[in-house]
Amino acid sequence: MTIKNFQRLYYRLFQNITNKFYGFILITFLLINIHVSAQDRASARFIRENYSKMIVNIPMRDGIKLHTIIYQPKDTSVSYPFLMERTPYSAEPYEVDEYPASLGPNPALMREKYIFVMQDVRGRYMSEGGFLEMTPHITDKKTKKQVDESSDCFDTIEWLLSNVKNNNGKVGIFGISYPGFYASASLPDAHPAIKAVSPQAPVTDEFIGDDVNHKGAFFLMDNFNFLNYFDKPRKGPVKEYDGEMMEINHNDAYDFFMKMSVIKNSNKANYFGNKGKLWNEYIVHDTYDDYWKARNIRRHLKNVKPAVLVVGGWYDAEDLFGALETYRTIEKDSRGNLNSLVMGPWTHGAWASGYWTSYAGMDLGSNTSGYYQDSIETPFFNYHLKGKGSLSLAEATIFETGSNSWKKYKQWPPAESKPINFYLRGGGKLSKAQPDNREGYTMYTSDPSQPVPYTGKKMRSRNNDYMGEDQSFAAERKDVIVFESMPLENDLTISGPITANLFVSISTTDADFIVKLIDVETGEGQPNPAAVQRLVRAEVIRGKFRKDFSTPVPFVPNKIEQVKIELPDAAHTFKKGHSIMVQVQSSWFPLVDRNPQQFMKIPEANAADFKKAAIKIHHQEGYASVLILPVLEK
Repeated sequence: MTIKNFQRLYYRLFQNITNKFYGFILITFLLINIHVSAQDRASARFIRENYSKMIVNIPMRDGIKLHTIIYQPKDTSVSYPFLMERTPYSAEPYEVDEYPASLGPNPALMREKYIFVMQDVRGRYMSEGGFLEMTPHITDKKTKKQVDESSDCFDTIEWLLSNVKNNNGKVGIFGISYPGFYASASLPDAHPAIKAVSPQAPVTDEFIGDDVNHKGAFFLMDNFNFLNYFDKPRKGPVKEYDGEMMEINHNDAYDFFMKMSVIKNSNKANYFGNKGKLWNEYIVHDTYDDYWKARNIRRHLKNVKPAVLVVGGWYDAEDLFGALETYRTIEKDSRGNLNSLVMGPWTHGAWASGYWTSYAGMDLGSNTSGYYQDSIETPFFNYHLKGKGSLSLAEATIFETGSNSWKKYKQWPPAESKPINFYLRGGGKLSKAQPDNREGYTMYTSDPSQPVPYTGKKMRSRNNDYMGEDQSFAAERKDVIVFESMPLENDLTISGPITANLFVSISTTDADFIVKLIDVETGEGQPNPAAVQRLVRAEVIRGKFRKDFSTPVPFVPNKIEQVKIELPDAAHTFKKGHSIMVQVQSSWFPLVDRNPQQFMKIPEANAADFKKAAIKIHHQEGYASVLILPVLEK
């Protein structure tokens, strides 16, 4: 990587911390200054000495050409498989005499030697054509004009097999985040040469759980910052997009988005100014309509033939849902396929870093990314593409937080996990015992003019530690209600999906509900004995979608209704002496946009539409709000 290209990347990291790809790179590069490290220089020198570089424009069946960069081993004494990444984030460096600092998903595979292929996807950077968000898959193509990411991948492989010498006829595909989607999209109607695919933190279903919305609640901050860069239009193939869509100068995201006020203001001249194609698509399609359904790649992950390695991180703020649901869908709809899951203690893409031993002040006890690369990823591709070594990969390789240990299971969730009810009780208690009729409800007032922050820190962009952050800052607020168990007499381990069944009544016609599962660490024996309320898992649902994501339904004021929230899976041990806490609130700002708490199209809301809501969480006989945890029986 040249100094020029590194500076360009470095600039992007800090301007686009919260986007789908560069956010994870920031974590990898935080300790790197503007100068290329000695390790990078050595790696680049290895690539230059051992690989030749070829730049081609590969024609697709409809005539569009995709810009592709190929790095081929100079040693021609053996044939090599292809290892390909298709990306909307640039296949640079574009000059034939410039080489990147690394190739492939990890350094060991680079030194193993593959034919590495980097391709700009249709409509991005140096490739021709028009870009589509999460290109919808076409199941029964009738003409050459009907193209999608599966067909573009297929046509690329056909060209590579015929035109790149010394290949062994096998192809592997990998990608993190948006490139993870392109890895997933290669699986329907896969080219027979594809033998191994690794979708890593793949964007999968952007209305239900990835990136854009979580269960209908719009993730404001991340998408605003991401599209400021990514949504910049182009007039044709370009090596670099012309800056960002707007200049953002602030050091407090909470204050910035409060001043923007309502979503409709985002298209004023000093913001997107109606120039953001994807931004407008995001906010116009505010229900699970045909736009989002067409972009749900899960519907097409059927009869998958290549071996699949799905990778995700427990602290991934963007695509935790995507990893878990991609694995789950292939298991269900592709019986007999070799499909494995790896979940580690990682933020978005942190498994690609060279060293990952801590998160949010927690010591993880080992180099978790090194273990993954050496013991899982490298053997996976070597075995399936080179026939090298043996592969003893578990069905599910899971890092258990709390105990900081790797576990291997024959299935996910493990068969030993059993659903156990933990009831929200009067007086702020959490208990396995059901409430009686006298306990009633706990009430709070949700005020959109003073939304609950998602982090206790003042941040310019997303706090990447928020998924493991101490939640004491929230517990102190009157608009957050807290339920806590007694200290545990023994360790308690959960492994699998989590569900919250709330019985609620509200004074208005809509509200959001955020449920947070928290490990209360006692702090005994520490210099500061104050308990830490460590976030384990959290999720939000926009209340009007409680019955159907396609057809929103208003609440009847003050009528008790059930709201079911499926939280992403977890693997966590609550230690003896710790307690389990649940927090419930109705705003999570500016991570999630504010709900006016009136039944309406929120992107059309004016400031005057935002109302306070009195919200009751019921915990009484017949209306027992409960958190269902997957307790691992040992």
